[in-house]
Amino acid sequence: MPFYHKLGKIPHKRHTTFKKEDGSLHYEQLFGTVGFDGMSSLMYHLHPPTMVKEVLGSKDLRPKVEFAKNMKARRFIGFDVKPEDDFLDSRKPMLCNSDLIVSLAAPKKSLTEYFYKNTDADEVIFIHKGSGTLRTFLGHIPFAYGDYLVIPRGMIYQINFDTEDNRHLITESFSPIYTPKRYRNHFGQLLEHSPFCERDMRAPSELETHDEKGDFLIKIKKEGILYDYIYATHPFDVVGWDGYNYPYAFSIHDFEPITGRVHQPPPVHQTFQAAGFVICSFCPRLYDYHPESIPAPYNHSNIDSDEVLYYVDGDFMSRNDIAQGQITLHQGGIPHGPHPGAYERSIGQTKTEELAVMIDTFKPLQVTEDAMKIDDGKYYKSWIH
Repeated sequence: MPFYHKLGKIPHKRHTTFKKEDGSLHYEQLFGTVGFDGMSSLMYHLHPPTMVKEVLGSKDLRPKVEFAKNMKARRFIGFDVKPEDDFLDSRKPMLCNSDLIVSLAAPKKSLTEYFYKNTDADEVIFIHKGSGTLRTFLGHIPFAYGDYLVIPRGMIYQINFDTEDNRHLITESFSPIYTPKRYRNHFGQLLEHSPFCERDMRAPSELETHDEKGDFLIKIKKEGILYDYIYATHPFDVVGWDGYNYPYAFSIHDFEPITGRVHQPPPVHQTFQAAGFVICSFCPRLYDYHPESIPAPYNHSNIDSDEVLYYVDGDFMSRNDIAQGQITLHQGGIPHGPHPGAYERSIGQTKTEELAVMIDTFKPLQVTEDAMKIDDGKYYKSWIH
């Protein structure tokens, strides 16, 4: 996160004695990334966070790739992914490369039977359907339709859902997720031309502190393998923390679109960046206001990147026959653009109500077996007049 936050009780100085009411010490833990050079938070536990009682079984979660090299535009019918009870079992990887994994999920039950920690990747969970509360050892974050939940790697969390009807688009990033550099000054503050600001970002609140010993199951993902660890104390035993490394929520509805007299390029929609890809938000907005403007995007060649579009709501004007929850993949090296009729249809239109998430990668994406189960098989022909 680009700004400092604190919650609960902390001592005046770092790395000094911080005593409980009975005179014993709290246990300090630095929670950081990129060695000691990235963002970090300093936490204070009731018990040492290191007491492992058992390491049990493991499970391979690495995506099973069907097409390691793909040169075909594809459409995946996302809502055909069947709901499942378990939070992790419901995740179905669709696309991947060495920078990220893009998954769809439809979990029915809250994640309360165990705790989860992804040590491989930052997670960006886009909430397409459902609402609830993200619970972490750094506090609670309520969420609803349209929220991005940004969860740094190593965060121990659970999730409570309000209903069983939940649909998520999940991006796992093997490099840290940041707000775009061009939106920030050298202090990290979001600038005036940014399409969102710090006020739009919801940091954790309502710190949940448990003083409990016992057997606590934490499922830990490392190098694509899920390990079952039994810890001796409840992982939510933090009494206070401060720093820059914490989960937060940002609503796609708070993104303020950048518009112009003529069609603006996709980077104006950028919301997050990582080392090998960007995430963009297409939101309801006024169209271009030059009297001769063509609001539909021009045909363009993805020479150096693959483009993934996830359709959330509204009428996506450049596409024909697109529905909620579908994913289109436009592979690098092949030009793509508006579907037949969309170019002409857009002329004279004044606004759009479309809502979509786009992921552009700078390395080719591999297509998984789970994705091919919901591939429509004919999307690449959809530009024929």
